Amino acid sequence: MTNPLLQDWDTPFGLAPFDAISDDDFAPALDEALTAHRAEIDAIAGDPNAPNFDNTIGTMEAAGGALDKVLGAFFTVAGADSNPAREGLQRDFSPKLAAHFSEISSNKALFSRVAVLWAGRDDLDLTEEQARVLMLTHRGFVRAGAALEGAKEQRMKDIKARLAVLGTQFTQNLLADERSWFMELSEDDLEGLPDFVVGAARAAGEEKGAAGPVVTLSRSLIVPFLQFSPRRDLREKAFLAWEARGANGGDTDNRAIAAETLALREERANLLGYGTFADFKLETEMAKTPDAVRGLLMDVWEPAKRQANADADVLTQMMHEDGINGDLAPWDWRYYAEKRRAAEHDLDEAALKPYFQLDRMIDAAFACATRLFGLNFAPLDVPLYHPDCRAWEVTRDGNHVAVFIGDYFARGSKRSGAWCSAMRAQAKFPKVQSPVVINVCNFAKSDPALLSYDDARTLFHEFGHALHQMLSNVTYESVSGTSVARDFVELPSQLYEHWLEVPEVLGEFATHAKTGAPMPQEMLEKVLGAATFDMGFQTVEYVASALVDLAFHDGPPPADPMAKQAEVLGALGMPEAIRMRHATPQFAHVFSGDGYSSGYYSYMWSEVMDADAFEAFEEAGGAFDPERAKALEEHILSTGGSRDAAELYVAFRGRLPGVEALLKGRGLAA
Repeated sequence: MTNPLLQDWDTPFGLAPFDAISDDDFAPALDEALTAHRAEIDAIAGDPNAPNFDNTIGTMEAAGGALDKVLGAFFTVAGADSNPAREGLQRDFSPKLAAHFSEISSNKALFSRVAVLWAGRDDLDLTEEQARVLMLTHRGFVRAGAALEGAKEQRMKDIKARLAVLGTQFTQNLLADERSWFMELSEDDLEGLPDFVVGAARAAGEEKGAAGPVVTLSRSLIVPFLQFSPRRDLREKAFLAWEARGANGGDTDNRAIAAETLALREERANLLGYGTFADFKLETEMAKTPDAVRGLLMDVWEPAKRQANADADVLTQMMHEDGINGDLAPWDWRYYAEKRRAAEHDLDEAALKPYFQLDRMIDAAFACATRLFGLNFAPLDVPLYHPDCRAWEVTRDGNHVAVFIGDYFARGSKRSGAWCSAMRAQAKFPKVQSPVVINVCNFAKSDPALLSYDDARTLFHEFGHALHQMLSNVTYESVSGTSVARDFVELPSQLYEHWLEVPEVLGEFATHAKTGAPMPQEMLEKVLGAATFDMGFQTVEYVASALVDLAFHDGPPPADPMAKQAEVLGALGMPEAIRMRHATPQFAHVFSGDGYSSGYYSYMWSEVMDADAFEAFEEAGGAFDPERAKALEEHILSTGGSRDAAELYVAFRGRLPGVEALLKGRGLAA
């Protein structure tokens, strides 16, 4: 029987035929795709002709098509709809893939061809994009260890293979802890909870096969429970379970994995001649150095901590007025912050939430993209990997642009968080291909599905990433879409969040789930007026995580990461009632792979730019100014990594930004 993963996909828009793919297909397809890719690489390395761009860089860009198809389908389901079979495959695939790509990066004959081209680059008559691809290819080989010899070369291969295993295990341990824990609620325990939280708890109970409603460790359920439950004992139990993910002892404990990962990263950097892993990692980012990152974070930390401490005093007084003595605890903050928000801004989350229907917020994100970039979205009826998924064809002026897939609901088979990925990236070489882009979220399922304001921001954020993929207009896939510096990749996503806050957008799309009535003007003004509410808390929990991440990698690796975490937080004067947004054992951004290691700061770095970039719209004709939208697409969204990130931003804005717009936007300016 033929393997559907290895066939030409005669499907609408060349989508993966998920209805024909079984878990048994992945392993043999991967083996065959790896063999084919290896043969392609060997042919390039062994080419008797003198190297030129086309027969070396071009053929490398064109290689691996079968592997891309297999991995695109596999990693989609492994992250968003896992099961024991897929988890086992992921454990098997990680070291195999690490070894494969390590073999390519250490191929001396291949590297020598690239090195020859790099040395003679000034005489190659390359386009700007080709010159960029050559630079990135050569740099990638060097940073991967291609210039290493003997024992050092072998050690680098071993380190990469081990890191791949550790990253997979970290992710699966975290998923296991999140999937296994839930707290059953009696009918009495539901007292004081808004209907939308009760509905989400009942839906979660059905998904878990429980006798009644439950609280799970999905952020979209546990956070509103912590906001609204008057039962301090239940809030404490739920919070401590949430905080303990990855640190419960036994087979799913991530603390030893974190320690080994940090040690191996440091050794990897040292092999390449860098003093620390942070030095190695940040060299290719906009920030360039650990000192630059630390400077930005500390510029934000002090005003954020001042605001958080002032807020803590107010919340503590509210708690004492409820007859609870002692100190404000982490499981108290969200509850009293919500009561304070209701009192000071006259905002009731339970009354607000019916205006943020999932379907209407999807419509809003699409409508903004239509006004800004001329994109149109039409539903597609195609086989996808889970019944919850939905798909749309994206067109402009009647021409096909992309396929967009949305997978919005939380479930036990999906890892936590929200993300955007491309099953197929845009490219024009070796053939023209349009992107297939997926947004994955973890919203609580209900009928109708209702979002919090933060959930709606997440939806816009991930759609901003999707636009970066869909509007990409480059030749080579290696610089397509979000293939940019890590501290630049969040700019389009965080910038797009601003359009949710445009009054006319909320006025049109924030409509009541039952009556269909638009959000009352008074409520709309309160929503926008409360946009910076509790921003001290939100900024402190984020910046603390970013500073701990930096400290882990900017110096000798700690033997005990938890002790190092405590040391960093102690030196910062971390407020007692606030925890890191991601404590070490559940810090998947940093330990599930290298992506955000030494790079969690990048959200803040990008926010400096996104606050400044949206000011450019406001300074022009407003949020939908056509000239600014055209410049945003031309200089940032369409260019991918084909030019330097700082150069792209200056082309859009005319200058690099300062931190002032960020502090103003967060309500933290002095």
